[in-house]
Amino acid sequence: MRHWPVFNLRLTTPRLELRMPSLEDLDELADRAVEGVHDPDVMPFGVPWTDAPADELPANVVRFQLGVIARWQPERWCCNFVVVHEGRVIGTQDLSAHGFRVTREVHTGSWLGRAHQGKGLGTEMRAAVLHLAFTGLGALTAVSSAYLDNPASLGVSRKLGYRPDGLIVDEVRGKRAVQQRLRLDRADFTDPVPVRIDGLEPCLPLFGLT
Repeated sequence: MRHWPVFNLRLTTPRLELRMPSLEDLDELADRAVEGVHDPDVMPFGVPWTDAPADELPANVVRFQLGVIARWQPERWCCNFVVVHEGRVIGTQDLSAHGFRVTREVHTGSWLGRAHQGKGLGTEMRAAVLHLAFTGLGALTAVSSAYLDNPASLGVSRKLGYRPDGLIVDEVRGKRAVQQRLRLDRADFTDPVPVRIDGLEPCLPLFGLT
């Protein structure tokens, strides 16, 4: 797409492709959400979007993802990749920043359909966007967070070299919930898998870079 080149941006790892979602991809992503993302007794998200009724959840997923794309500005952007494994959309991995040209700091967030968890794919997809951030965009730091009762997400962060960076206390489902903040410096990141970036150069102005 000539006027929005981010749609041509691709990250490729040994098992995955990360790309901006087409409308067909969003249909598949909504299917994964309906199939299940987490144990219903535990809420890993600060905004409990998976608690929506099953008949509303698919449209909510599509609207949210389209809204992320529509709100993109060079000063505040979120690159909301869908994650494709063996030809199927299995989840989403985002990379976002505010004032990146100056801060050189990125945030990450993600989810995978439950059927695709526990296979190392979460580590691989986050490694892909960290490679984009540090190698492609020149980031200096990356931050993330996860609730203390979400060992899978915390485990991915440990594997990739993040260090504890304080706690966040908030409310989820009417109860007190504590998040572990995490920070990764560029010098501490070692790519655990090879990552190929295609189509980045035309996108740099959209990331606030020249």
